[in-house]
Amino acid sequence: MYIISACLAGVNCKYNGGNNLNKEVLKLVQKGKAILVCPEQLGGLSTPRLPCEITYDSNGGLKVINKEGEDVTKEFVKGAEEALKIAKLVDAKIAILKARSPSCGFGEIYDGTFSGEITKGNGVTANLLLKNGFKIYTEENLEELLLTERQEEE
Repeated sequence: MYIISACLAGVNCKYNGGNNLNKEVLKLVQKGKAILVCPEQLGGLSTPRLPCEITYDSNGGLKVINKEGEDVTKEFVKGAEEALKIAKLVDAKIAILKARSPSCGFGEIYDGTFSGEITKGNGVTANLLLKNGFKIYTEENLEELLLTERQEEE
């Protein structure tokens, strides 16, 4: 069982009210192999919502702020914790998450300036899942996982 960012399966939970439909990801859901989560909604944020990015305070502590400068770290942390609870309930060990998202980004996220610049790092949920032993993929590096899926089906 996988947990998957709901936006990748076509759920309109993206910050702007849209989605990031990925047909390969949707196939996994349709086969009953995945549970969908939107950590930002699970944390209590609305859809649509202001764009958010990760930044760091003067002590190096992680903060998530929206485009108007409001601190929404608490909601992102709560959403990550809820996504982890769901993943554990269904005994998932693999997550397929939305690249560069402040919740789900893995390896690269936006740099906190709202300029479109990318930096190394992980989103809040991706980081929590990693600390709990999950294998993380994004829609951009799925090929290895999908190849394994196809081999298991044959």
